[in-house]
Amino acid sequence: MARKNPHVDAVLVGLGWTNSIMGMELTDAGLNVLALERGKDQDTVPDFAYPKMADELTYAVRYKMMQRPAQSTLTVRHGVNDTALPYRSLGSFLPGNGVGGAGTHWNGHTWRPQPQELRLKSYVEESFGSDIIPEEMTIQDFGVSYDELEPHFDFFEKVLGLAGKAGNINGEIQEGGNPFEGWRSSEYPMPPLARTYNDVLFADVARDQGLHPFPLPAANASEAYTNPYGMQLGPCNFCGFCERFGCINYSKSSPQTCVLGALKQRSNFSYRANCEVLKVNLDSDGKRATGVTYVDENGEEVFQPADLVVLGAYGLHNVHLMLLSGIGKPYDPISGTGVVGKNYAYQMNGGATLFFRDKEFNPFIGAGANATTVNDYGVEQIDFGQQGFIGGSYLSAAMTNGQPIRNMPLPSGAPGWGAGWKQAVQDNYGHAMSIGSHGSNMSYRDCYLDLDPTYTDPHGRPLMRMTFNWKDNDVRMTQFMKQKIETLTKALGPDDYRLSFKDFDSQYDVRPYQTTHNVGGAIMGTDPSSSALNRYLQSWDVDNVFVMGASAFPQNLQYNPTGLVGALTYWAAKAIREQYLPNPGPLVQA
Repeated sequence: MARKNPHVDAVLVGLGWTNSIMGMELTDAGLNVLALERGKDQDTVPDFAYPKMADELTYAVRYKMMQRPAQSTLTVRHGVNDTALPYRSLGSFLPGNGVGGAGTHWNGHTWRPQPQELRLKSYVEESFGSDIIPEEMTIQDFGVSYDELEPHFDFFEKVLGLAGKAGNINGEIQEGGNPFEGWRSSEYPMPPLARTYNDVLFADVARDQGLHPFPLPAANASEAYTNPYGMQLGPCNFCGFCERFGCINYSKSSPQTCVLGALKQRSNFSYRANCEVLKVNLDSDGKRATGVTYVDENGEEVFQPADLVVLGAYGLHNVHLMLLSGIGKPYDPISGTGVVGKNYAYQMNGGATLFFRDKEFNPFIGAGANATTVNDYGVEQIDFGQQGFIGGSYLSAAMTNGQPIRNMPLPSGAPGWGAGWKQAVQDNYGHAMSIGSHGSNMSYRDCYLDLDPTYTDPHGRPLMRMTFNWKDNDVRMTQFMKQKIETLTKALGPDDYRLSFKDFDSQYDVRPYQTTHNVGGAIMGTDPSSSALNRYLQSWDVDNVFVMGASAFPQNLQYNPTGLVGALTYWAAKAIREQYLPNPGPLVQA
């Protein structure tokens, strides 16, 4: 029998960005809050301290900050008639492990969606007609508007200490910013990061072609800053160790740098690391959560009673816990019924690598979100009816690192091993830049998450099964971006270049890293027959369970998801504080 802990008002599952924020909000409301984190405890000092963190082999290649597949994995297949097999080594996505979650090892790209992305299905139908939506495509509106979220974007950006240049303040277009972004109520908290050589080249050629370059919104501090919680960030020194690393310099925004130091001071907050939640416990009629059951660091099973449960784990784990706990009806791709596991989506990326014999880029001077971008091919700028696809991308020239293992781009024809390879590395290091497209990925009827019928985890629970493959709509979108990037590439005049984009015969490959932006599976919406969560991220079926994170996205954005994840968390927290706590129950009547 599981040991029973004393009751708490709220239990948070996971302690990354979303539940760090939720911890601040719920303790502000006077609740006694406990967070359970499956990974280890970690903080800037001593865990991210220099020089041990600047170890590329340990952290970037061997993924020390990521979950180990031997302890936690899922199975993957392309189609409903295929056999799914376990994901045995990390590649296609990299779930974080430990306090801070993936927010400790990200690059810091922080975007707001374009307003129409939050009502994508309605926008497409109103602008181009419903006939252009393929029958198997299952895109939906989020159920919350950009205007409703704007104050929460603004506050989250101030918590992060975001560096950038606004393009639209209260409807007035700003020189040097993104003219296609939604309105914002204030300028970024910090000015943009300093520009690097690749940025300058890209910006010049983009302007020559009538595009609108601007600095990528960066959660890498450009100057000293104190956020609304009193947490301090120092200016980034461009060390080039962002993605897959903890920041040694208190410059990259993370839960540790921006929130947890303040949260840990509160007497009504506590957390326990190395505690893996097995399920959300429900009452006899399955309509109310009574707490969670977890395994503690000693392997003992514990029941933690609570009035409120907030799932804020990595998105895939949120969905897995809902399926294991019986929260909501599992999705069935054959009948199209059920909601939990529905609309899993990924991201569609591509890019070019350009080689110049006479240019030196000093790639070891890099920051995670150091890039110049254009948004001229975003969702709201493309005529979907004319182009034959739904979606969009931003294009960027980034210089994130010059690490000697991962950052060795070589031109076509270079030897792949031996003395010839060594000579090619010596000749080309520092002489390459890249232009990438980071694009949306639509949702489809047969791309989903469910429980695997064959494989189980160390606790005997079914693994989660992912069914996903590329679709023609998204390939057409990325091929469109390929044309745009090749035009920019040729205008830059490299001595050689390589292109890498998905084509119509491409199959999803789980082995190489592409992005780690898994979304969907516990999607939000306005109708319980088509969404697992209501517009406040509250379970339609168990009203004292709220689910944070990108698992709520009905399809993927053209952008990195963290900006929207943060804003949605503050949006949900406001609803909990102002509506749910005074009157517990469903916040939306179905």
